[in-house]
Amino acid sequence: MNIMIAGGSGFLGRALTKSFLADGYQVFILTRSSGKMKDVHAVLWDAKTTNGWGHLVNGMDVIIHLTGKTPASWPWTVSTKRAFHDSRILPGFALAEAIRNATHRPRIFIQQSGINHYGLSGALADESTPPGDDFLAQLTVKWEAATESVEELGVRRVVVRSAPVLAKDGGLLWLMALPIKLFAGGPLGDGKHAMPWIHIQDWVGGLRYLIENENARGEYNLIAPMPTSNAEFNRTLAGIIHRPYWFPMPAFLLTTFLGEMSVLILAGRFAQPKRLIESGYRFRFPAAREALADLLG
Repeated sequence: MNIMIAGGSGFLGRALTKSFLADGYQVFILTRSSGKMKDVHAVLWDAKTTNGWGHLVNGMDVIIHLTGKTPASWPWTVSTKRAFHDSRILPGFALAEAIRNATHRPRIFIQQSGINHYGLSGALADESTPPGDDFLAQLTVKWEAATESVEELGVRRVVVRSAPVLAKDGGLLWLMALPIKLFAGGPLGDGKHAMPWIHIQDWVGGLRYLIENENARGEYNLIAPMPTSNAEFNRTLAGIIHRPYWFPMPAFLLTTFLGEMSVLILAGRFAQPKRLIESGYRFRFPAAREALADLLG
């Protein structure tokens, strides 16, 4: 099987690539870097057009769109927010155009999105819940819409709305753990808001499950099935690494320092992977204690 990953040089792309290579698949990484990548086909692109790579789509079975500048980029200036938008939407347009121009189209297209699609507050969300009206939620709406046209071409399209992915060698876990390691851990704000997460093994496993399940199409939440508040997550993390769990970090301090970006750690809506569970996927790490013990214990 031939697989093309846009944004494959990031830590999620590397984890997926490792899994695909272990099964003997050919992996093509669309990258803006000219450096060599071991065991994969590195293909240069500008993340805006099909120039120089579009013809390769004819030989692909699966295309995965993972591109996007991380929202954990401080500060959120006007230009940074524009980069969030352009790094997601422009590559999506280019991928959709390449598929439209192909004579042999892939059988499945995977579109990455974010669990913040559902907004900053509200009742427990699932895939049928409407999007929120805040900046991050509306960004996911545009991100997903950029590749919607591939469905009209007969390509099975799956949208994965991912929670922050916990891993040993990438992502935000090290940053989450840092205050606690420095004996300054506690809930952020009142700690009652959602702390969405998913273990890297379940992120890779869930995504591959959706690729291999011919009946899977549409939107799926990639998030651990047991809802966890910020306070519960930090308390569990502190216990795993044997550190005290102290007083809350005042919300106004985080808002003053981080500005609009503070919504990443001071707000969040609880969500569940309803469709993924109903389809038959079984999580290896459904609870925070199990996941953190595996990664940090």
